[in-house]
Amino acid sequence: MTSHSTKKHSKTLWAILIATASMNTPVHAENTGKSILDQQCVSCHTLSLTTPQTVEQLWESKGPDLSSAGVKYKSEWMTNWLQKPVRIRPAGNFYANHIKTGEKSDVIDKATLVDHPKLSSNDAKLVVDELMTLKHNQQLVKQGDYQPGTISMTLGEMMFDKFKGCLACHQIEPGYGGLSGPEVYTAANRLQEDYLISFLRNPQAWEPKNIMPNKNLKEIDLQKLVHYLRALSKEDFK
Repeated sequence: MTSHSTKKHSKTLWAILIATASMNTPVHAENTGKSILDQQCVSCHTLSLTTPQTVEQLWESKGPDLSSAGVKYKSEWMTNWLQKPVRIRPAGNFYANHIKTGEKSDVIDKATLVDHPKLSSNDAKLVVDELMTLKHNQQLVKQGDYQPGTISMTLGEMMFDKFKGCLACHQIEPGYGGLSGPEVYTAANRLQEDYLISFLRNPQAWEPKNIMPNKNLKEIDLQKLVHYLRALSKEDFK
């Protein structure tokens, strides 16, 4: 066999080997927001509207319902948070499941809390894009319901604490306030203002078994509370 024929035969053999290897190599589908949610999130979060029928069922939930994420959360905040998650509920999704008796009062049993997994920048964007399409209960949110305005921090805190009693369950800065509900010093960064108005107006319309009390707030007070939450979110607590 000539040198030219040998080279030609060698090239043909390599082409066959490469083609065979390509056929045997598994093809991995690219991640999508839905695939990430299905694989990593549904064990703790509800993505379709399934209202708990009893308080016990609500207590057993490991994470918040995300079926209304598209009308509830702000996408920029959520994208950043998924990459560097920080606990929003100091005592977990349901307070009574994560406390123990201390010397003076109940304290959080941190051993029972599980950290939220971190996502890469790309995966976080994919997940948020998918979550923004979930808009159950959107009929409860009226676009433009919140009217931008301001309130002094002193008056806002007095209203939040003394007049409405919200400080008993919510922290307005790290380490100051109640532990049974989510902290609120980042609420205006993470939650859409129109959603806040709707939720504060009637928490049970969003979740019938919700332990958040309906304060039967006047419309002017709803606006003032969201003004305060927006002002609070601009404070530097570092």
